[in-house]
Order: sequence, then structure tokens, then C-alpha cells
Amino acid sequence: MSRRDIHYWKCDRPAAFYGTRTRVSPPPEMEQQLRDALQQHFQPNSLMLSPGCGQGNHLTWNVELDGKPLFLRVENGPEQDNYLEMESAILKAVGDIGVPVPEVHGYDVSRTGVPFAWQALERLNHRDLNHWYKQGVLDSDQVSFEIGRNIALWQSITPAGFGPFDLDTYRATGELRGLHGDYAAWFTLRLDRHLMFLVESSFISSHQHEQIVRTIGDHEDLLNLERGCLVHKDLALWNVLGDPSRIAAFIDFDDAVSGDPLDDLSLLACFHDRSFMERALAGYASVRPLPVHCFRRLWLHLLRNMIVKAVIRVGSGYFDRDGGLFLMGPGADGQTLRQQTEQRIEIALQGLQNNSDLSAL
Repeated sequence: MSRRDIHYWKCDRPAAFYGTRTRVSPPPEMEQQLRDALQQHFQPNSLMLSPGCGQGNHLTWNVELDGKPLFLRVENGPEQDNYLEMESAILKAVGDIGVPVPEVHGYDVSRTGVPFAWQALERLNHRDLNHWYKQGVLDSDQVSFEIGRNIALWQSITPAGFGPFDLDTYRATGELRGLHGDYAAWFTLRLDRHLMFLVESSFISSHQHEQIVRTIGDHEDLLNLERGCLVHKDLALWNVLGDPSRIAAFIDFDDAVSGDPLDDLSLLACFHDRSFMERALAGYASVRPLPVHCFRRLWLHLLRNMIVKAVIRVGSGYFDRDGGLFLMGPGADGQTLRQQTEQRIEIALQGLQNNSDLSAL
């Protein structure tokens, strides 16, 4: 299916919150179907499967293929989404410019042999950085600088168009092209629906709804982009693998879009403080100059991203979870997450209105 009408897949997909509201258990026949699919695709001499430890909306397995360790992701949602193929192309493009990412060893989104899409990735022997953060041993100064530097590297990829990528165009030409010709149209896509959902869920008030719409409208000039750049769009510590002071790979580009250079940096601001952000911006600036109107664009995209995250967190019931949820910080629970979400929306709103610097974080 096309993602033309999708702003963010996890909340805008027709089966909204699939795989996030509750963990979806694989049907009992899926493991054998996977074995058959992998056997046909790779024709190995030996094949071993075991449950994976993925935390996202995909089903995951660990694979030993003739002794080679692979990580298998499965998309089995009712929409029959094929973006794993698009993500595989993005991973290759990002890896080709020197950003550390896992190698894609194979994929199949055709659903001709099995009723789901799958992707086989290089399996790296590293924990995600969120693990080290929760353990209190993450070298935040070092990794935040390196994250910022790598964001600047993958922004050298400048696709035509905006928003999610057009798989049909890629298949025909090998070109990464966004599905929208206008950045503002994609940025505001489903914004009213997201805000009304939050009002109806009693997460924000009607007054806050009006204030957000008015403030975004007052800064619509920031959305006049001539050309987009590659945006990871789900950048967080759990999507970066490595050791406490070293990055081994960036993962999960399956929400990637063509967009604004401040978008990925704003995603870091969804979770981190002034010190972390200052180092990330320094890392970015070590590769390319910070864009004009840097802070205004940061706050604008932080606001949009926090609206999306609030929709996902409300719709998936995250505010009712205990502290075991991967995106919660040390000692946090669902109510803490709700307060943090409310605070970040207000910080973004005030930062945009006042053209604040990072001291607002």
C-alpha cells in the first residue's frame, strides 16, 4: 500500500496502533513458514531460528544461517505494508555514505510464498544505547556528539519530494522520492485529526488545541522548503546500537522520510536535556553548518513530533504501563511518562512562541 495519506505510520496506519497497543504474538504456523521462506531464498545448509528481542511493532527472530547470525523482522499487519523494501534501500544508501548501519542480507515483501513481509539483517552483538542509559553508564557527551555528526552525514542524501518515499518510483528508477511535492502539506497532514484525538482523549484541552494550531500557523514560513533531506524519523537511543561510549549502528529506518534538517535533532529533544542537545548540535556542526532559524525550526518540529508521540502513547495505553516499557527512563512509570509528554509539548510551544534557545529544555 502507498503511504501517501500517512504522516506517521504507527498511529496513521489503517490498523492504528497495531503492534504497539499490545505485543502481537506470531501465529503458531509462522515459524515454519519462515523456515520455508528462508530456505527457499538463501538455500542454506543449516538454519536455526529463535525468538528475537525486538521492542517495536515488528515480530522478530534471531537466525543462524550457515553459522552467520542474522536478525529477522516480520511485518504481518492487515494492511500488507511493503515499506521494508523501501527501508532496505534506505539502509544501503545510508551505509554507502559511511553511516554505520546493519547490512541487509535479504527481504521479500511480495507475500507470494508466505502471507507476510520479512527482512533479514546483519545481527550485531551490541545492546541499544537506551540499555546503557538506564544502567547509568552511558557516556552521553560522546554519544550525543556522534549522533549529531551522523545525522549531518545522512543529510547529504537529499531526495526530491517530501514525506514517506514512493516505492513505485524507487522500483522503476532507483530514485528516493517523497510522495508529496510540498513540505507544509506533509507536515500538517492529519494534524487536525491528531489534535482532535488528543482533545477527545482528554489529554489536551480545546484551548491548547487552538493555541497549537495558531502557533504553527504563525510559523508556517518555516515550512517553505525547496528540497528535503533524509530524516530517520524515529531517532532515539533504543534505535542506536553500541557500547557505553561508542556507536556501532543506527537501526530502524522504516519511518524514514524526506524532510527538514532539524527534524531528527528535534526527535532527540523529545527525550533529552540541554547538555545532550548542545553536544548533538556540536556534532552536527562538525560536519555541516547549522541551518538558518535553527532553534525556531527545532521547536516547531519538536512540537509536531510530540503531538505524534502523544497520540501513540494515548492510543497504545502507554500511560497505564509500568516502568518496564522501553521508552521510559530510570524510575519512571506511565504517569511520569504522561507528565513528561505534557511538559515537552508545552516546552516546544513556548520555545517556538518565544524563539528560545536550548536553555528552555
